[in-house]
Amino acid sequence: MRGKLLGFSIFGESHGKAVGVLIEGLPPGIEVSVEELKGELERRKGIERFATKRKETDEPKILSGVFRGRTTGTPVVVIVENRDVDSSYYEEIRNTPRPGHADYPAGIKYFGYNDYRGGGHFSGRLTVGVVIAGYFAKKLLEREGIKVRAYLKRIGRVEAHVSPEELLSSENPYCPDERAFDAMVEEMERARKAGDSVGGVVETVAFNVPPGLGGPWEEDIEADIASALFRIPAVKGVEFGLGFGLAELRGSQANDPFALKDGKVVTETNNHGGVLGGITTGMPLVVRAAFKPTPSIYLPQRTVDLERMEEVTLRLRGRFDSCIVPKALPVVESAVAFVIADHLLRRRAWEGMAR
Repeated sequence: MRGKLLGFSIFGESHGKAVGVLIEGLPPGIEVSVEELKGELERRKGIERFATKRKETDEPKILSGVFRGRTTGTPVVVIVENRDVDSSYYEEIRNTPRPGHADYPAGIKYFGYNDYRGGGHFSGRLTVGVVIAGYFAKKLLEREGIKVRAYLKRIGRVEAHVSPEELLSSENPYCPDERAFDAMVEEMERARKAGDSVGGVVETVAFNVPPGLGGPWEEDIEADIASALFRIPAVKGVEFGLGFGLAELRGSQANDPFALKDGKVVTETNNHGGVLGGITTGMPLVVRAAFKPTPSIYLPQRTVDLERMEEVTLRLRGRFDSCIVPKALPVVESAVAFVIADHLLRRRAWEGMAR
């Protein structure tokens, strides 16, 4: 993912030796804690009952760009080794693409040379690199008092209702709406017992984002965040503020009136989600990402045997997530934080030249 000043590239495969990330553009002097980074990677494992039985220690190894606990200003490279790998079953199904996965289009794009084990480079395992990049971005944002928080907005048809204040103060790592969260767990459990899976929505709120980040067209911060979120495996929809709900309203209902609070310009409501004209307004930035259900399920599915060119029924075996949405929270947070950090650096450069 490339911003104007900050960017990262992920590398590796699900069943390869390691996955990792190259981060470029980080300023020097950012304090780094390996233990904090490990904590972020632990969050990515989600709720154990509904996550894959593949158990990885996810020990980050910083190879460059950090010296004596602080960034040096040069490229940062971090890897995480893959240890709990079992590729035997993927050899059996290499010619029968799994419905909902990238197996078929990846094979076409790479002329059959792609690593098909566990989804290869298309696996959710690669989000390890996104979380690592996001950790560094969030450390940068901390200096400016900017906080990025994600929670489970919806699992299946169960929806949570959470205020910004509740999100900041809650100790529940998944959802501040305890009643809704209990119902979400029940929904995930029903899918798991049925050998099926369920999707959901992650809502992310960025607090204390200053006004003036972004711009029109190529500088649009909304567009950059949407692009970052759509790069996360299984994301199929993105909306800001009231999102698609705005299509049901009149302008008189949708517009957010401006007001003064403690000497600052604010809006009385936040239907716009903190962005107007591709530029932040100073209100909380609110964005939601919709995740499709995990495509790997235990129920029979129709596919094609590409070697014999005939339709067949596929019954998957292996270690699958019945719901990936809980483990997506730090991934979404990281993607949003990284884009904001890039735009913040751009803004700071302009401020230094403004007269």
